[in-house]
Amino acid sequence: MADLATEEVTEARPEEVEPPAGRGRAIRLLRHEWVVAAVGSVLLAVVMTWLLPPYASDLVSGGVKPASIGDPAHTIVGDGGDTAAQAWLIAWGGHALRHGLRGLWDTNAFYPGKDGLALNDTLLGYAPAGLFGDGVTATILRYNVMFVLVFALAFFGGYVLVRQLGADRVAGAVAGAALAYAPWRYGHVGHLNILSTGGITLAFAMLARGHGWSMTRGFRPERVRPGWAVAGWAVAAWQVSLGFGVGLPFVYVLALACLAAGVGWLVRGRPRLPRLLVLGDLAGGLFFAATTLFFAYAYQHVRDLYPDVLRSWGYVGVFSPVPRSLLVAPGYSLPWGTLHTAARAALGNADNEKALLCGYVLYLLAFGGMFLSIWSVRQRVLLLAGTVPGVLCALGTHGPTYRLLYLYVPGFDGGRTPGRLILWPTILLAVLAAGFVAGLARAARAVTLPQWSATAARVVTVPLLLLVLLEGLPDLAHVTEPGEPAAMAAATAPFIVLPSDDGFDSTAMLWSTAGFPTMVNGVASYNTPDRQALRDVMQSFPSPASLDQLHRFGIHSVVVLRDRVAGTPFEAALGVQTQPGITRQEIGPDVLFGIG
Repeated sequence: MADLATEEVTEARPEEVEPPAGRGRAIRLLRHEWVVAAVGSVLLAVVMTWLLPPYASDLVSGGVKPASIGDPAHTIVGDGGDTAAQAWLIAWGGHALRHGLRGLWDTNAFYPGKDGLALNDTLLGYAPAGLFGDGVTATILRYNVMFVLVFALAFFGGYVLVRQLGADRVAGAVAGAALAYAPWRYGHVGHLNILSTGGITLAFAMLARGHGWSMTRGFRPERVRPGWAVAGWAVAAWQVSLGFGVGLPFVYVLALACLAAGVGWLVRGRPRLPRLLVLGDLAGGLFFAATTLFFAYAYQHVRDLYPDVLRSWGYVGVFSPVPRSLLVAPGYSLPWGTLHTAARAALGNADNEKALLCGYVLYLLAFGGMFLSIWSVRQRVLLLAGTVPGVLCALGTHGPTYRLLYLYVPGFDGGRTPGRLILWPTILLAVLAAGFVAGLARAARAVTLPQWSATAARVVTVPLLLLVLLEGLPDLAHVTEPGEPAAMAAATAPFIVLPSDDGFDSTAMLWSTAGFPTMVNGVASYNTPDRQALRDVMQSFPSPASLDQLHRFGIHSVVVLRDRVAGTPFEAALGVQTQPGITRQEIGPDVLFGIG
């Protein structure tokens, strides 16, 4: 009996169909599977992350949490902390593009330090989005749009990867849903860099398509498409440009995949490869390597400047999950967040980032995929064999393998959260689950009459897709972000806004998108010694030590936000009056000090 899933993939290949000219060609293009999948991914992401959660949360809570859809121009997803800093990153990338990338790495924040951008994942691949609009409102709206598109790309990438591997459409949708809406992802609601995983699966799909390879049919020379291979390398480079948080493991996995492909080519007797494919791989591979080295150089420079950015083994242990983390969901998971409150608390510090639940439905589907699947037994065993060490690595100090990465693989000694490696087991589990769903559809077709086969396949598989989506519903907060205070807008740069600490500085960064003035404030995964010393001494402003530091770094203004410093050591600054070398100006509720 013919493999119907594979037949569907064959029919879906655009290069095999010559669309009619003119209007018919355009209509055919718009109806093409990949176009429909892309549009559907975006619409699904809007529903899953923005429209449906408030009503679902209202239903689950019995009216305790009334439905309220966030205002995308004035509220930001998450707690307003890391999300504000991530929104600033995209805006800064656009600002740097407008100015020919001058000062890209130094940024307007983190003064007087250098290379402040390299203290975080850069999100530079999103810089083109930063070209649209200016100021705080535009930054918030842009971030909310990008947040939705990140989930859309994760779904689309998973879908096209599994389709290219040989599964049918519903199986592809199951894989896309499992990758985009896995519960563990909601532990990183404030980390757009970690949520940005769609480029990984999309790059693998394009590379596989370009090389004429699928899991169901293997390598087929007549399917080789060099253009797709080049596009795959370009997407891989773009993924790395978002940052090394998920990009660093991707670089190594892609290198291993290339090594495996090379060994396979040798084992098969070195079959002749099209010249254009070889040239495309060389050009694309060099571009990818150059992009990786460009960012690696910047991060290495920061490591040389600040050796303390490297994480000690004990520090990594604080953020390492434990085996039971695989069954615990973060607080932003709608089905499981509240139910798993006690389980998360038992995980200790950074409990949301230690919650690694990929989805109970996904676990069951992947388990079924070991016994019923369109993938061969050998392929299933290899997928399982890759999942196990991936999980062990994600456990960090509580697993036996992460220490090898930490000690011997360049870059991993700078990572803080090993649990982010759960992405790779999730991908393998999604492929296993897709094999099961496609196998179930094939079995349903085999036992029904031909005229009912398609309906029977959908009856047994579509409910599984819905279950994955239901388990992946988030319960997201939307925090209102006020505009830039008048006192900050009136300050002469460079300046510092008090209170300056990790809890507030992300908000100051968001406000600074109105013109990008130079300021001391900034939040990163590491605080440089000079900036931390300045933060600390400003708690005693206007002490001689604080004035010495302000003069040393040429800081012209100090902004004190009355409602933000209440109850902090910075509150004493509100009582400072004009004196030699210091001017005081009341602007609204806040105070602006000029430093002479």
